[in-house]
Amino acid sequence: MSEVVEHRGTLWLWTGGDGGGSWHFLTVDGEAGEQIGAHEAMRRLELGKGRGFGSVKVEARIGDTRWKTSVFPSKPNDGFILPVKLAVRKAEDIVAGDEVLVELTLL
Repeated sequence: MSEVVEHRGTLWLWTGGDGGGSWHFLTVDGEAGEQIGAHEAMRRLELGKGRGFGSVKVEARIGDTRWKTSVFPSKPNDGFILPVKLAVRKAEDIVAGDEVLVELTLL
């Protein structure tokens, strides 16, 4: 059975310099971040190696929109970061600065 983690946080925008584009993220920290970190550590022990940079595959859900992606560890944010693609933001009518509830099924 898959582990499900819920987290409420603020959607934020990262912009790369020199036309590097921009990405929207949700920081998953606190208890939810700790659960993801523990899941990643157990997977590494079970499989004998880490997944790309400590990332964890997830099925994410915000509102009625579900998608598969990965969360990535982020030391500056003291947790993990979830990229939130344009299609999700449009479907759920959310923008940077909005507080959102995300459900993550850890895969």
